[in-house]
Amino acid sequence: MDRQTMVETADTLLHNRALLLIGGMIAVLGGLAIVLTHNLWSGGALPVVITILGWIILARGLLLLFLPPSAMVNLWQMFHFEELFYVYLIIVLRLVLYLSYAGFKSSPSSASRSKH
Repeated sequence: MDRQTMVETADTLLHNRALLLIGGMIAVLGGLAIVLTHNLWSGGALPVVITILGWIILARGLLLLFLPPSAMVNLWQMFHFEELFYVYLIIVLRLVLYLSYAGFKSSPSSASRSKH
């Protein structure tokens, strides 16, 4: 949660093409895993949020793999990460808290019923 460290780390990562490619490959694999095994658009908020998250991870991975470095820098600047760091942090923390709460709240039997 240290803003300066996160901004410096993200900036360093942005300028290291090899790490971006590795991160992109990992994101594509993770996003594909979620999309292919959990592409549910009904059954409550939790399955839909997980599906949307899978598609976002997949799209981010594809962007990391195929966008040229100059476009990545432009995209990075467009999101104003340094200025809006705490806004993004709150969004991610809320998502993590929701997924944790909903995941522990739901029973395994109701999760298996929603797949059918």
